[in-house]
Amino acid sequence: MYSESSTLKVFTANANVELAEKVCEELGVELGDGRVTKFSDGEIAVDIFETVRGADTYIIQPTSNPVNDNLMELLILIDAFKRASAGRINAVIPYYGYARQDRKTKARDPITSKLVADIITKAGADRVICMDLHASQLQGYFNIPVDHMKATPILAKHIKKNYNLENAVVVSPDIGGVRRARNFGAILDLPIAIIEKRRPKANVSEVMNVIGDIEGKDAIIVDDIIDTAGSITKAAAALKDLGAKEVYACCTHPVLSGPAMERIENSVIKKLIVTDSIKLAEEKKIEKIEIVSVAPLLAEAITRIHGNKSVSTLFD
Repeated sequence: MYSESSTLKVFTANANVELAEKVCEELGVELGDGRVTKFSDGEIAVDIFETVRGADTYIIQPTSNPVNDNLMELLILIDAFKRASAGRINAVIPYYGYARQDRKTKARDPITSKLVADIITKAGADRVICMDLHASQLQGYFNIPVDHMKATPILAKHIKKNYNLENAVVVSPDIGGVRRARNFGAILDLPIAIIEKRRPKANVSEVMNVIGDIEGKDAIIVDDIIDTAGSITKAAAALKDLGAKEVYACCTHPVLSGPAMERIENSVIKKLIVTDSIKLAEEKKIEKIEIVSVAPLLAEAITRIHGNKSVSTLFD
C-alpha cells in the first residue's frame, strides 16, 4: 500500500529516454533499473532489475510514433509493476497518442482515445500525468485521477526571454485554439489574432480569414500539435501575405510526420519552438527548430504528487 514515506522510483521504456533522464536529474534520483526490448518475433520483453514493492512508481512514456509499440511498452510495464506489488503506479504520458480520435465525426467512427484510456486503466495504472491534451475533456475518459499539465507558460517564458516582443501578436491557428492563444498572450502581455479556416479532410486545411491586426507585426502562432505541418505553414504564409513582418511558431508536441520537415524548411516560419514531450530524431533537429524541456514541470508534478501536495497551481 502506498504511503507518503514510500520510495519514489522513476522508470522509462524506449519512447523518450532523454526526457526521463532529465526528469530524474531534476528530482535527484536515479533512473530505475529496467530494460524494454523485443523478442525475435517482435513481442515486447520487459526486465525489471530492482524491487518496486510498495514504491510510488512513475513510468515516463509518451505514446508517440511508433504509437502502437510505445503504447504496448507502457501497458506491459504497468502490468509488470502491478504484479510486482508496486504501491502506486503513475503513468506519465507527456504526449497522449490517439488523442485526436476523441469523438465520432462520421458514421461508424471509433472513439479510440477513450479505448486507450480504458486499456491504460485496466492494465493497472492508478494515476495519469499528461500534458496539453488535444481536447481537455479527454481527462473524463479516465476513471482514475488525471493531472493535466500545460506547457504554454514554459514556451511563453522562453520566448519572452529570448525574443523581442515590442511589436508582436499571438496568433491562434484556428477558432478552437483561441483559449490557448489568449493564455499565451496574457503571459506575454500581447494582443491576439485568429485564423479562421476549414478542414475538408484530415491533415488538410484551408485558410479562410484572419481576425485581428497583424500588419507590420511579428506573429507568433501557438498550437498544441504540429503533425504534417500543412496547417502551420499555410497559416504562416497567409500571415506573411497579409502583412506580418516575421512569423514564428511554437507547439508542445512536435509530431512532425510525413512531409513536415520539408514543409517547415521551405516555409516562411523564421523559428519553430517546441518542447521535448516527444523525442526529436537527430535529422529533425534543424536550425529552424528550438527545443525547450518540460522536465522541470514534470519533475515538480511528480514531487508534489509523491508528497500528496496540491498540483493545481501547475495546471496554468
